[in-house]
Amino acid sequence: MKSAVETLNPTRVRLTVEVPFEELKASLDAAYKKINQQVTVKGFRKGKVPARVIDQRFGRGAVLEEAVNDALPKFYTEAVNEAEVNPLGQPEVDITELKDGELLAFTAEVDIRPVIEIPDYSGIEVTVDAVEVTDEDVEKSVEQLRERFASTNPVERAAAEGDVVTVDLEAKVDGEVLADGKADGVQYTIGSGELLDGIDEAVTGLEAGGEATFTSTLKGGSAEGKEAEVTVKVTAVAARELPELDDDFAQMASEFDTLEELKADSRKRLANMKQYDQATQAQERVLDELLKLAEVPIPEKLLEDEVRTRKHNLEHHQLGQMGLDLAKYLEIQGKSEEEFDAETREQAVKGIKTQFILDELVSTEKLNVNQEELTEHLMRRAASSGMSPDQFAQAVVENNQVPVLVGEVARGKALAVVVEAAKVLDTNGEVVDLEDEEETEAAAETVEAVVEGEGEGADAEQAEEKQAEKADKPEA
Repeated sequence: MKSAVETLNPTRVRLTVEVPFEELKASLDAAYKKINQQVTVKGFRKGKVPARVIDQRFGRGAVLEEAVNDALPKFYTEAVNEAEVNPLGQPEVDITELKDGELLAFTAEVDIRPVIEIPDYSGIEVTVDAVEVTDEDVEKSVEQLRERFASTNPVERAAAEGDVVTVDLEAKVDGEVLADGKADGVQYTIGSGELLDGIDEAVTGLEAGGEATFTSTLKGGSAEGKEAEVTVKVTAVAARELPELDDDFAQMASEFDTLEELKADSRKRLANMKQYDQATQAQERVLDELLKLAEVPIPEKLLEDEVRTRKHNLEHHQLGQMGLDLAKYLEIQGKSEEEFDAETREQAVKGIKTQFILDELVSTEKLNVNQEELTEHLMRRAASSGMSPDQFAQAVVENNQVPVLVGEVARGKALAVVVEAAKVLDTNGEVVDLEDEEETEAAAETVEAVVEGEGEGADAEQAEEKQAEKADKPEA
């Protein structure tokens, strides 16, 4: 077999391959055997039809077609290895010559990984937020814990802000009660903004048994976007009571004996969270600077496939699980479809560039992934997927995704190498010294988010949170 490679552009090549006919013998034999098992010829036992009879009855062309289809992947792979290129995706194959008994010739055009020159990243400098835990941060954390232990007690008085009221709702449009416009026994905290616009004013001052009518624009259901007349009846009023902030509360809400110990633990946890956030911020900003320095050509077909995959995953997985479609998601985000497409394409370009340059760094730095690192990564991925480690590991093996996980860890280690060489300052001008464990974990997560498009998932979750504000409302 003879082959030659022609570079069409930095991300695409054309392979020209010539195969002497004798090298097709194994595939021809396999073709005759396959056809033999599929046909019946009178006078011959199944599978024992001679080759000359198959040629006469079914045509030599059918045999050649079967043989060529069988042989092409092997010869294409040999040509790729000989040319020392890294193909991306499936090739476009064109058989240019097929002479029975003489020659098979074909061309194969395929996208390839571009040759990337790693830039000098030693001069990268970024600024990140300083790790500062204020007394206000601690008080807010403790207050959130206190809210979780709040109780409600029925009261016989008019409802006021902060009270929890139980209400029945009925929505009418053009004087007609909507089929999905009734809801009974809905609990609502006055002032939370979690129900229809105007309800706070309507129920404030009402006692149990009182009702009011107000006008509001419906945010869901069959008459979404229309103005409705909503009747709200208060069936119960309850006051929220927060526990006293004292040592008894600390013992009830935590493993600590005193409130001061609880606050000290909250301060420590907040500091750890902010340190991890700082490490992630450093990874993201260093990666952005690295991508600015590097020239990375992008294969157009790969880019289009990536854009299509990201849109499909968002529409059919993330949004589908949230009960949203793309149109509603864009409405919540305040984006046009053109803006969404442009952002998705920009994110896809960044993801491909990140993967290419970090893979090149893995190669040049000769970075390896050990079993412990892979196991830790698998455990974290399992936790984020909601699966047990055993279930996740089984799914990874069954779907041949082990190399994918290895690649994720390796790219995280490559980014950590760049961060280690960069100068990271906080907003106070202090040099930030990231711990190795923080670097590796934050780097792996940063790379995943960029390469796999998890930013879109975060946007979708924000959209879901906004959509959740409509929960417990009449489908109105």
